[in-house]
Amino acid sequence: MLKTRAEAFAPASIANLGVGFDILGLALDGAGDVVEAEWRDDGQIVIAEIRGDEGKLSHDPQKNIVGIAAQALLGQLHSKRGVTLRLKKGLPLSSGLGGSAASAVAAVMAVNGLLEKPLAREDLLAAALEGEAAVSGYHADNVAPSLFGGIILANGITIDRIHRLPVPSDLHLALVTPNVEVPTAQARAVLPSTVPLRQLVRQTGAVADLVDAIHCGDVVRMARAMEADEVIEPARAHLMPYIDEVRHEAKLNGALALVIGGAGPTLCAVCQRWDIAESVALAMRRVYDRHGLACQMRHTTVSAQGAQLLTTHL
Repeated sequence: MLKTRAEAFAPASIANLGVGFDILGLALDGAGDVVEAEWRDDGQIVIAEIRGDEGKLSHDPQKNIVGIAAQALLGQLHSKRGVTLRLKKGLPLSSGLGGSAASAVAAVMAVNGLLEKPLAREDLLAAALEGEAAVSGYHADNVAPSLFGGIILANGITIDRIHRLPVPSDLHLALVTPNVEVPTAQARAVLPSTVPLRQLVRQTGAVADLVDAIHCGDVVRMARAMEADEVIEPARAHLMPYIDEVRHEAKLNGALALVIGGAGPTLCAVCQRWDIAESVALAMRRVYDRHGLACQMRHTTVSAQGAQLLTTHL
């Protein structure tokens, strides 16, 4: 039966996991974005409301991720109907928490929830990627975890290149997001255009070690591999306020490693217990408190579910 309105949630995500630039990511339990979609008969895509963005996001459906993603899915379906969209941002902008991916995924999940015969989750990937590409290009290291949940190896943008990895049972994460924006375009602009061969070998070796450690459920080795990045973090570290100090405090309080979340400025500490992650999150926040910089902190685990359809109305 055709629904008139549907609401969907998509979780935050952490891309790269240190060494896995553009190919590894994981979904976070807790915060995310919500999109409500409602059919309209005039064939238009209308963004009627945006909350939680401090007025920064465009209501133009051709310039907003949710509009682009919804249009891509309707085009995929060859549908002549339109939708009214309402976006509730639960994630800060340009934070390194996969906010653009979460918005795109929530949009396609909501529109899919309106269908009489909804598509399989796998069939939503391409449309969500169209939305995400408007901000950060075609790579699935945020979109795929937000859509499918878990830890994802995204060695491409088609479903056959998306691989779900096992989640170690004792993996806990402490996150801190200072109140500064690091746009993805800026974070990519500082990256090196070439990498020396020896450095490439060490970097690819670390990625292989990380994937193996994940499969083995070895969080200690996983953390060590994540922090072995010789290419991306060194180029971006100057964009992350007080990263060295935060890493020092995190490890003093039991963290195994600390990496930049996606393009940043979120910093993500790897821990083995819930109570340690809680202590680490508080310690990281104290660094920013000392410097008078507002921040958000949380401790969490990997979301196994990914995006969810919350409600539908006939």
